[in-house]
Amino acid sequence: MRKSSQEQVNKMKNILLLGSGGLRVGQAGEFDYSGSQAIKAFKEEGYRVILVNPNIATVQTDQSMADEIYFVPLQQEFVAPIIAKEQINYIALGFGGQTALNLGLELHHSGILAQHNVQVLGSSVTTIEATEDRDIFRDYLEKNAVKTPKSKSATSVAEAIAVGQEFGYPLMLRAAFSLGGLGSGKVFDEADLIDKAGKALSGAPQVLLEEYLTGWKEFEYEIVRDLKGNSLTICNMENLDPMGIHTGESIVIAPAQTLNDEEHQNLRNISLRCAEIFNIVGECNIQFSVNPANGDYRVIEMNPRLSRSSALASKATGYPLAFVAAKLCLGFSLNQLTNQVTKKTTAFFEPALDYVVVKIPRWDTHKLRLADRHIGTEMKSVGEVMGIGRTFPEALQKAVQMLNIGASSLHDYLWPIHDLRREIEFATDRRIFALYKWFYAGGDLYEAQQLSRIDFWFLNQIKQIAEVALQV
Repeated sequence: MRKSSQEQVNKMKNILLLGSGGLRVGQAGEFDYSGSQAIKAFKEEGYRVILVNPNIATVQTDQSMADEIYFVPLQQEFVAPIIAKEQINYIALGFGGQTALNLGLELHHSGILAQHNVQVLGSSVTTIEATEDRDIFRDYLEKNAVKTPKSKSATSVAEAIAVGQEFGYPLMLRAAFSLGGLGSGKVFDEADLIDKAGKALSGAPQVLLEEYLTGWKEFEYEIVRDLKGNSLTICNMENLDPMGIHTGESIVIAPAQTLNDEEHQNLRNISLRCAEIFNIVGECNIQFSVNPANGDYRVIEMNPRLSRSSALASKATGYPLAFVAAKLCLGFSLNQLTNQVTKKTTAFFEPALDYVVVKIPRWDTHKLRLADRHIGTEMKSVGEVMGIGRTFPEALQKAVQMLNIGASSLHDYLWPIHDLRREIEFATDRRIFALYKWFYAGGDLYEAQQLSRIDFWFLNQIKQIAEVALQV
């Protein structure tokens, strides 16, 4: 085993890795990918890995992966006895999504980790709580002159009403410690607030009410950072849809297409600063909103763990984010790790892409025919596909082919919509096809932008696809 800068992490110690549990909306194969890579990284360094994951339909629960596998629920009463039985030395919380993170915090606060002298690998519990608690997160950033949306938290419906009266409407409501945007949404008036805040607080200890950034664009940056403070931006991504659509519900493009260099460098520098402010060790995901009129920004959210976007960034760039993050959790620095592609250089490099990657969510609306097709701040998609091309239109068309919905291109999905304007303005899972049909029928570019708030650059690209189809 190579020498680590974290001397107390020794060979043949037991690492407990918390999986993400059963497949559900907002939590699927991306966390299986992260956990599988982490197991390989830990075992490569000689550690004994104990996995807890009740989902047998995963790669990480294969008998050839972890040394011991427990198919039990990810709940404290089931995991605590495993910690004692297996004499766990370390616990990895960053590879099983929000479920693993929340369970890790529960084990910490109950004293179980301290009782058995279990050390949290990677970002500390303090870091996790600072990024997950909306009040602490906002205060940290404001003290460091990083812009966040105007916001206040509430722990009861009465407090939420008071915030609504102070801020005015519309507002964005976000639930703390939530998975896939659960409990979040746009609030239009006090009655709407009472309903949504009540539902959100039934499953979360706190909600955040913030200014609604209508028409702002959304971007994400994936960061890795080691114990010595070395950090990199691995990938930046852009949502096709404006703010108000969950990133798991939106078409996502990597790298970002509508940022100029000054805006990109500004967001990149802020991302690296945020990783330093919160003392991230391993990997984190930072989400921004950007005003298309003047380039002003707000930091929306930060995940101190591998996320859905991390899996996309890893596959888009070829940089093994989960594998590297696991090694960083053990105390290695970026310049000690070998580049898994070249096998000669180190992992201390930022990938540069000369191609475009497009991710499209996959909805199973044909199985739930009475379900509301509108998309928003809560996830409804059950998976995603990825297309790679030299240009955005090429990557988009390839991704559409992969959806397995009977369409080999945008043109093949021409179905009768009685009100195209409504379909474009109030986003559903079919909006990308509605936009194509709009332009194919000669619809106005400016009107499409006013309805959808999607950047002109993307709309122009979709329009060009329609124009080519008209010429064929």
